[in-house]
Amino acid sequence: MAETPSNPSDSDQELENVTPVAGLYRNWFLEYASYVILDRAVPYLLDGLKPVQRRILHAMYELEDGRFNKVANIIGSTMQYHPHGDAAIGDAITNIGQKNLLIETQGNWGNIYTGDGAAAARYIEARLSKFALEVVFNPQTTNWQLSYDGRKREPVTLPVKFPLVLAQGVEGIAVGLSTKILPHNFIELCEASIAHLQKKSFELFPDFPTAGQVDVRDYNRGERGGKVRVRAKITILDKKTLVIHDIPYGSTTTGLIESILKANDKGKIKIKKVDDNTARNVEIMIHLAPGVSPDITLDALYAFTDCETSISPNCCIIENEHPNFTNVHDVLKRSTDFTVILLKTELEIKLHELEEAWHFSSLEKIFIEKRIYRDIEDETTWEGVLTAIDKGLKPYKKKFRREITRDDILKLTEIKIKRISKFDGFKADEEIKDIEKKLEEVNKNLGNLTSFSVKYFRGLIDKYGKGRERKTEIKPFDTIQAAKVAIANERLYMNAVDGFIGTSLKKDAFVCECSDIDDIIVFRADGAMMVTKVADKTFVGKNVIWAGVFKKSDDRMVYHLIYQDSADKRCYVKRFQAGGTTRDKEYFLTKSGKSGKVFYFTANPNGESEVVTVKLKPKPHVRKLLFDFDFSELEIKNRTAGGNVLTKYDVAKVLQKSAG
Repeated sequence: MAETPSNPSDSDQELENVTPVAGLYRNWFLEYASYVILDRAVPYLLDGLKPVQRRILHAMYELEDGRFNKVANIIGSTMQYHPHGDAAIGDAITNIGQKNLLIETQGNWGNIYTGDGAAAARYIEARLSKFALEVVFNPQTTNWQLSYDGRKREPVTLPVKFPLVLAQGVEGIAVGLSTKILPHNFIELCEASIAHLQKKSFELFPDFPTAGQVDVRDYNRGERGGKVRVRAKITILDKKTLVIHDIPYGSTTTGLIESILKANDKGKIKIKKVDDNTARNVEIMIHLAPGVSPDITLDALYAFTDCETSISPNCCIIENEHPNFTNVHDVLKRSTDFTVILLKTELEIKLHELEEAWHFSSLEKIFIEKRIYRDIEDETTWEGVLTAIDKGLKPYKKKFRREITRDDILKLTEIKIKRISKFDGFKADEEIKDIEKKLEEVNKNLGNLTSFSVKYFRGLIDKYGKGRERKTEIKPFDTIQAAKVAIANERLYMNAVDGFIGTSLKKDAFVCECSDIDDIIVFRADGAMMVTKVADKTFVGKNVIWAGVFKKSDDRMVYHLIYQDSADKRCYVKRFQAGGTTRDKEYFLTKSGKSGKVFYFTANPNGESEVVTVKLKPKPHVRKLLFDFDFSELEIKNRTAGGNVLTKYDVAKVLQKSAG
């Protein structure tokens, strides 16, 4: 039997302490979401790194001895800090190595053009680049924390003196948000940082390792909602051959060729074969089918294949332990400002070190030259020795920039006899003068911190800018209308009586050749018009009188119509253009907007204006039963116009007298 609580209030208190399952799941989800956002997917603003990247670089710095290390060894060292297995670390280090900025590589590290992966970690090697050693690390300015198991120290963030996240680019998917920062040019980033320090305006646009072309008109500084269009660089080698030299960012030659072959299979383009000669550089040869225009095929490649793609950036970084959606300009400004803080801190550390060096060099010089070391010969206790040295230094204490401490005196006692015997006063004076020059220079830099920072960024360009010129050409792209470059790869058929139209009705009347992306415009005997997409079989309404490919932007196509309105029974004539339409919506072309009766209809691709003969039904009071009408007398209007009254009498039929 269950034990009954002795006090009812105890039971109520226990119930109050119980957390519902729903509450547990809510807390667990929030903890998981925070973990993924902060510790997995999104880079930090201060150093531009995700945790796994930071831990890899820290592990490599601990292993650094100037020689290459096996990547397998680096992965093992990183696992002391990153508890997520070797596969995740291996993928991350390959990604860093392929960006050719922080890591020097040796061996087969894969190919960013073909998408081939790197060799196994035991076969490839890496070491930190000179750029990384100069810009990324400084143990004296690093904030430290304990590793996940408490055995090691790891950096909270690395003291990176460069807008690293903008140079490398980053992509990550977290819980409820994602980030996609495109890579930018090394030299342009340094120049933008200099412009910011000098309070000048600047612009930043992506620069991709795969080169190609980019349209940045809608980049919007990399914010959410922006967009860039990227293209492969294609040249016409001759009338039968196109050559792709660069590929769009985010694609591979394999994927690009597959998209070209798929477009060929669907009849969007006509090619004979594709040869992939890619090695160190991209070279894809596209051999055209006989009679195919290379210019139209080039546009079709951009319209129907991955030779042109669209990328939507989403600049999200971790700032103050929270995700922040921002733009690349703000990231560069904050990164540059943080670099100035780091440079100032390094100068202050160097200033302190130089002052200590000057202090002890001066102390040592007096200690030896004034033979103060002889004052300790008669002392029998350690305290007596220290007191004797302190007493010997007393006349000279005013020369020093700070007080002489007990630690200073202890340090003097550690000087070896050999050094005292070989002491050179002139050389000591020169060393002190050298330290004083360095102190003067450091103080000058601290007093002109902005100029010093500008000089620092210019130094980065001079040291590491060679070979890092812009690869991606910035240019506005012309809008390619797919309908204009699509090859007519389908045949359109129509059952006019039953009202079906499509590419599968091969037993019915042939209409025209078309492509599978075309729209079809249809006119019926009741005065209705409809636009629909090309399909295997579509019902468009019975008694179709005309159908053809609809070209929305074609200003030359003019339609002629003579109809009887169902409302006032009069006969109207109109000359019009179709204009903008909504697919699969009926538009009645009559004056009343309702069904009518069509007596005459023609479609004129070049705006022709024919002459027709109108025959009226005989009536007692109608004397003239036959007359001609010239469509050129009518003004071209839009489809909503009712038209002009042709006759108020009943029309028997209308015949074309002469073509336009």
